[in-house]
Amino acid sequence: MYLFIHKLDPQRDLYELLRYYWGKWIGSLGGLLFIGYFTYEASRSIRDIGELGTLTLLNQTPTAVVTLIALGVCADVVRFGPRVWFLLCHIFLLLMILGYGAILVLVPFTGLIHLDFLFPVLENGIAPVVEAAIPEIISFPFGQTVLFLVLFKLIKDKSKLKRSIMIAYGITAVFLIIMNELSVLVLGPEFAASSTYPLFEVTQLIEVPKIIERADVLFTMILFIGIGVKTAGFMFGAVIGLQTITPFRYKPALLLLSLIIYGLTFLSPRLTEFLWLGLHLALVKIWPVFQIALPALLFLTILIRKKIRKKHS
Repeated sequence: MYLFIHKLDPQRDLYELLRYYWGKWIGSLGGLLFIGYFTYEASRSIRDIGELGTLTLLNQTPTAVVTLIALGVCADVVRFGPRVWFLLCHIFLLLMILGYGAILVLVPFTGLIHLDFLFPVLENGIAPVVEAAIPEIISFPFGQTVLFLVLFKLIKDKSKLKRSIMIAYGITAVFLIIMNELSVLVLGPEFAASSTYPLFEVTQLIEVPKIIERADVLFTMILFIGIGVKTAGFMFGAVIGLQTITPFRYKPALLLLSLIIYGLTFLSPRLTEFLWLGLHLALVKIWPVFQIALPALLFLTILIRKKIRKKHS
């Protein structure tokens, strides 16, 4: 649907589409809602970095300090514009492939896999799988790609866009399946489901005497990279929107949103409350509005408006 929306009007980003097809006032209101969505998503990602950093590498450093440093790094990337972010993604992709590739090799090599944890397959039929997928897995992570409606406009060569996106989605889906299965095969389904960071628990068990004793540090670093890239992406989405809808220029908008993002990280003082708010409230009841309902409404509006214009012409 996102690709079709962009194909119908490739010269406009999400905020420009909203204002053009919904009108200035309703479109601006819709844009402000999306700015809020991207800002809150960025704050949750930054909070994840803070919690993970405190839990793993910096257990004597306050989460607020780790969060502030991480936000500063992400904001600095956003300050230089999308091109720098895209180039960094090229570099980071190689590091991610090497890091996760090492984990996929080391886990079987150290004898941590228990194939009996995989069975029984579909013990209660397909219904529990569908219930788990809708809306949770659709919303996170695939629905978060609504952000690309802000970024598609920046692509100059659009001839390979659809093919590239579909390949990327497919690879991402397969990768997520493999990494989740790896956690289940090592920890068991119950412990993997209840763990806050199951793959981190897996990497803590990797140990090759006199060669590798802290593989969890490797996982933490590649996770920092992944969450940092995602945070910068959401910050771009919010900053571009604020620049489009309000009189704010790019850098003042970035400064304002950075302050708001940092403040939102304190919205849930306890980790359990933070996880509950994200997994049981926002993920199920709020995010589908921004990821499915509003884009679908925009899609229908564009189709209807274009059909009316074609008829008149």
